[in-house]
Amino acid sequence: MIHLARKLVILAAVSPLLAAAQPGVPVTEKIDILALMKKGQVDYHLNPAADVADKAEEVFVLKDNVLQISGRGYGYMATKAAYRDYHLIVEFKWTGPTFGKRADKARDSGILVHCHGPKGALGNTWSASVEAQLIEGGMGDILVLSPKLPDGTVVKTALEAEFEPDRDGEKRWKKGAPRTLVESGRINWEKRDEDWADKIDYRGKNDPDAPVGEWNTLEIIARGDTLRYVFNGKVVNEAFAVKPAFGPIGIQTEAAGLAVRRYELLPLKAE
Repeated sequence: MIHLARKLVILAAVSPLLAAAQPGVPVTEKIDILALMKKGQVDYHLNPAADVADKAEEVFVLKDNVLQISGRGYGYMATKAAYRDYHLIVEFKWTGPTFGKRADKARDSGILVHCHGPKGALGNTWSASVEAQLIEGGMGDILVLSPKLPDGTVVKTALEAEFEPDRDGEKRWKKGAPRTLVESGRINWEKRDEDWADKIDYRGKNDPDAPVGEWNTLEIIARGDTLRYVFNGKVVNEAFAVKPAFGPIGIQTEAAGLAVRRYELLPLKAE
């Protein structure tokens, strides 16, 4: 009879869909992800066929303890370790330029939590995960990423969310609305402008973003199987019954320059 630990090693070698077998590490002390980057404890995945496709070491550059993401690529940098039960704090600012087919589009990036399945499973670019959207006019949107593999297998991510339809029928977070299962797609943050347009420097009347070149703070509170997004001090979105509820944490590059001066995991405080 194969010992359980050895069996898990065999499963890891056979299948990239390993995340379901690993529970993740609860965060009990501060973890500086920029320090993990220095130690080589992160992975990179960039789409080599994208219209801008520099090498990872040129896209993700740590200088004076600030992560400079050039934006000249599509993909992400993710922790090697899987985490659960944490308070993630990301302090970032747009540095100005956008590139390629998004040269005149809204500045775009995001944080991927609870990553699982093969790297780049979605369009050879993103991992299956729950995204906290960072885009001009859409800070704090939830994206549920459940890619389909070439053999037809779906790497399923799922959650429940409280939302209502907006004027255009899009899902918009509304605290206290009935919880509904979401297995793919987007839940807009509470006050996303219904006239949002994918154009550079977009700003809706209720957007809490700081101007380009000034610092913003995104907090993601992962408690059990729940997620809460706090942007510049305001709760902007929530999710419940999140599956999986653990995994590596990634930061995207999506054709827009971004600087990150703080990228830390903290232990949860009592509610």
